[in-house]
Amino acid sequence: MKLPLFKSLLVLGTVFLVCSCSEDKKSPSEGGDVSFVPCENVWYLPAEGFVIFQNLDLTTRTYKVANIFGNQIGTATLVPGTNNIVIVKDLLGNKLIDQVDLNDPNKTKNMVGVPDACTMLPNYPAPDPSLSTCLNAWYLEADKKYLIFDDLTVTDDAGSPIGILAPNAINPLLWDIVEAATGSIIINQLDLTNLPFIKGDGVRYKITEPALHWKDATGDYVIYPNTVVTDPAGTPIGYFDFTTGAILNLNKNAALTTTDLTKLAQTSAILQINSKCVDYQPPVPSSSSKPVASSSSTTPPNPKSSSSQVKSSSSQAKSSSSQVKSSSSAVQSSSSKAPTGGCPTIKTKGGASGSGFASRYWDCCMPSCAWAENSGGNPTKTCDSKGKNEIGNGAGSVCSGGGGATCTSQIPFTVEGCDEYGFAFAAVPASNGGQCGKCFQLTFTGEGHYNSTNENTKRLKSKNKKLIVMATNIGGDVQQGQFDILIPGGGVGMFNGCSQMGWGGQGEQYGGLLSDCEKESGYKASSYAKCLTDKCNKAFGNDTEAKKGCMFLVEWMESAGNPEHNYVEVECPEVLKAKY
Repeated sequence: MKLPLFKSLLVLGTVFLVCSCSEDKKSPSEGGDVSFVPCENVWYLPAEGFVIFQNLDLTTRTYKVANIFGNQIGTATLVPGTNNIVIVKDLLGNKLIDQVDLNDPNKTKNMVGVPDACTMLPNYPAPDPSLSTCLNAWYLEADKKYLIFDDLTVTDDAGSPIGILAPNAINPLLWDIVEAATGSIIINQLDLTNLPFIKGDGVRYKITEPALHWKDATGDYVIYPNTVVTDPAGTPIGYFDFTTGAILNLNKNAALTTTDLTKLAQTSAILQINSKCVDYQPPVPSSSSKPVASSSSTTPPNPKSSSSQVKSSSSQAKSSSSQVKSSSSAVQSSSSKAPTGGCPTIKTKGGASGSGFASRYWDCCMPSCAWAENSGGNPTKTCDSKGKNEIGNGAGSVCSGGGGATCTSQIPFTVEGCDEYGFAFAAVPASNGGQCGKCFQLTFTGEGHYNSTNENTKRLKSKNKKLIVMATNIGGDVQQGQFDILIPGGGVGMFNGCSQMGWGGQGEQYGGLLSDCEKESGYKASSYAKCLTDKCNKAFGNDTEAKKGCMFLVEWMESAGNPEHNYVEVECPEVLKAKY
């Protein structure tokens, strides 16, 4: 029987046994033939696929409401002055049914419970076989995947803390999951006796910063953003290819396994430094042991192409949540202007050159080049957790529990009297080796990567704009020829160190505020400038410097997402060296 159940409520809540029995059974109720037999007396609402248990809570004058598998989805409250009219709401208080008469035979069927005949337990999904935990835990898959431990702590499936388990105020045999940060109830009246159970394997993970986790029949892997892969003990065993999902051996000549990139990209696949089964080991800089560096956040493991235009009424353009796509017309102002004095002289060095595209990110993490070992003794500056005051580089990154962050003084900027050039800092491919402090000139071709060519990307070429970038970070997910530009609001990517900044919403995890504007406008490039301006003002209303950096994307880069370019290595101009 197909039931019109509410998707968001399918697996939330407690277990009240309403069970399915053998085929062709006739329910011993007034309702006739149905496909399940309850253990308790219920009213059945066929149109909605709900059952209402007839045991009234006299204190709250409510009945419990479940689906036919016994999973509670809400409550039914008696309308004051009546004994048979109820209002049905979900567990969050949203109204599902305005009013229903429990005595109306056209809407409800009275069903008598038959405890001896009900044999099916609620249909909680079994855990993924690849899921593991160092300690015994109950498993619940609801709005997300939960692990519930006997010390009453609750985490996601990677062990990151979510909250605690607390006895339900009405029924002490049931439990509530309470969010640690707010004290609000996430799931209430949960019966642990029917949940799947995972036996702890005792494995703990030694990590130096947040890392992706993958486990399959071939092994247990910890994947760092600089592509290094270790075993749970922290011993390097290979490298990760973010393009194909392959985990390669140390010689990079054979694959140890291939990951499911879609599953790996899920937030819950990240081992955090406070995860249940993690032992955090801060990186100790030394001449022989480099710390694992923060990565840029340009591209998730499974980039999808997008189009900047809606092709037809029946074919909607798709946006990648992981890429910076198409953009908008310019709204010129001087809000992001910085130094004065006209254009600096840009001299080529005859070094690296080629073609590629420019993406964007701002994850607030301490950049890789802030460590002397990664920068050849020429580290970029590190700022405090608010990004304002310059500090030494020994504090560690905010993305791994430390106090060091990207300095907001490294926002992109222009020089007054020099409209042709823009200046910015960027992440470069980790596979390129040491490029910290090197500079490159990006000359835009007018095209957009990932099918994002539009009037905005074309305007960069028609105005002969060139972007001079200086490398301060690396990314295992940055492609050859790609420069991931530091732009506030450009997307936090894999790791988000911006929670302490006091900023507003940062938009799509990959793509940031501009990706939001793309989707909201149906990929109408001419609307991006106004949309992005509004979002920059809202997100950075309390941080003038960060807002200027965000507006650089509107004012100088023409709201162009993923513009393609030709690049060449150049001598670094003083205006960038002064901010490095």
